[in-house]
Amino acid sequence: MALTLLTVSFGVFLLFGMPVAFAIGLSCLLTFAFEGLPFETAIQMMVSGMNVFSFLAIPFFIFSGELMLHGGIADKIVNFARSLVGHWKGGLGLANVVASTLFGGVSGSPVADTSAMGGVMIPVMVKEGYGADYAVNVTTHASLSGALMPTSHNMIIYAFAAQAAAGEIGGHVIRGVSIGDLMFAGLIPVFWIMVCMLVAAYWQAARYGYPRRPDGTTAVERFPGWGAVLRTFIAAIPGLMVIVIILFCVMEGVATATEAAAIAVTYSLILTVFVYRTMSRKNLFKSLAKASKTTGVILLLIGVSNMLRYQMAYLEIPDTIEAALLTATTTPWIMLLYINIIQIFLGIFLDMAAHILITTPLFLPLAIQMGVGPVQFGMMLLLNCALGLVHPPVGTVQFIGCAIGKISIGEATKTAWPYYLAIFIAITLVTYVPAFSTWLPSLITGHVVL
Repeated sequence: MALTLLTVSFGVFLLFGMPVAFAIGLSCLLTFAFEGLPFETAIQMMVSGMNVFSFLAIPFFIFSGELMLHGGIADKIVNFARSLVGHWKGGLGLANVVASTLFGGVSGSPVADTSAMGGVMIPVMVKEGYGADYAVNVTTHASLSGALMPTSHNMIIYAFAAQAAAGEIGGHVIRGVSIGDLMFAGLIPVFWIMVCMLVAAYWQAARYGYPRRPDGTTAVERFPGWGAVLRTFIAAIPGLMVIVIILFCVMEGVATATEAAAIAVTYSLILTVFVYRTMSRKNLFKSLAKASKTTGVILLLIGVSNMLRYQMAYLEIPDTIEAALLTATTTPWIMLLYINIIQIFLGIFLDMAAHILITTPLFLPLAIQMGVGPVQFGMMLLLNCALGLVHPPVGTVQFIGCAIGKISIGEATKTAWPYYLAIFIAITLVTYVPAFSTWLPSLITGHVVL
C-alpha cells in the first residue's frame, strides 16, 4: 500500500504540472506519514543528501559554463567551425554541429549550449535559406554532447548516486565510481555522436537542398582558406582550453574534480574579463544569478531524491524491480535492452538530474550483475537522460530551440528522426561494446576501468 501511495501520488503531482523536486518531496512526505515514520528522518535524509563536499563542483562547473556563455566564447567557436566546414553542402548545419559539440565541452550543459549556439546560429541559418526545423534540430541534438563532457555537472551527480555501487566483474572489485574515469569515458561517445550528427545534417541538407534561396536556387559559402581556419582556431583555443585544464588536473592528480571546477571558474573569469574583455558587469551578474538559480534547483533535487532513495530502500523497491526483471530474463543483452527501454521511457517525463538520482540505485546493481561496470553504465544512463532533453513533454532543450526558432515542438519533431537515430546508435554501442566507453580511461589512467 505504501508503494502504491508513493508511485501514484508522484504520478498525480507530475500530471498536475508540479515541478519534479516538489512532486518527489511531497510524495515522500505522504508516504512517511502513512507509514508512521518521523518527519525528522525525512529532513535528515534531505540535508545529508546535499551536504556532500564533492557537490561543490556543481556550482563551479555551472558558473564556469555561464561565464563562457555570456562572455563571447560561443562567437569565436562558431567562427572556427564555420571557416572549417561552412563551405560544404549544408555548411552552416555542419558548422552548427561542430560548434555545438565544442561549446558543449566548454559549458558542460546541453541547455547552456542550446541557448548559446541557438541564439547565434538558428536565426542566421533561417535567414540564409535553411528550414527552421532543420536549424533547431541540428542545434538541440548536437548540444547533447555537453552531458558527457568533462565539464558536465551531471557526471558529479551520477558519481554521487553510484557511490554505493559494489560488486565484482571478471575478478575486478567494484567500489563506487571515479569522477576522473567518467570524464575520460565520455570523449569517444561524444566524438561518435558528432560524426553521426554531421552525417544526418549533411543528408538532410542534401535532401531538402539547403541552403535554398526564395527563388529556389541554392547557395554555398566559399572556402575562406586554411589561413582563415588557422586564425579562427587560434582565437577559439583559449575558450577550449578549459576542457584540457580540467582533464590535465584530474589525470595528473594536480587537483580533485571539485578543485578543478574551481580552477575552471578562475580561468573563465580571467579569460572573459581580462583576455577577451567581453564580460560586462551586467552579464557577470546575469551569470551569477543563473548559476545560483540552477544550483539551487539541482541541490533541491538531490536532497529530495536522497529522501526518495531512503524510502525506496525501506520499501525494498530495488529488490522488487530486480526480481521482476530477472524473472523476465537472465540473458545479459536482453536485460540491458530492457533497462535501456525503461530509461528512455522515464526520460520522457523526468528532468536529467532527477532521472540520474532516481534510477541509478535501481538499475546499477542489476547492471553490475550483468557484467556492466559503473563507468559504462554511467555513459548509458547519461545518453538516455540526454535523449529525454530533446523529447517532449519535458524536453527542455527542444523547447528552448523551438522558442528561438519560433516553431512548434510538433514541427521540429517531424524531421528529428535522423538525430534520434544517431543517439540510439551511440546508446547501443555504449551498451554492448564496453571498450567504446572504457578503453580511453583505461589507457590514460593505467588501470582497468569498468
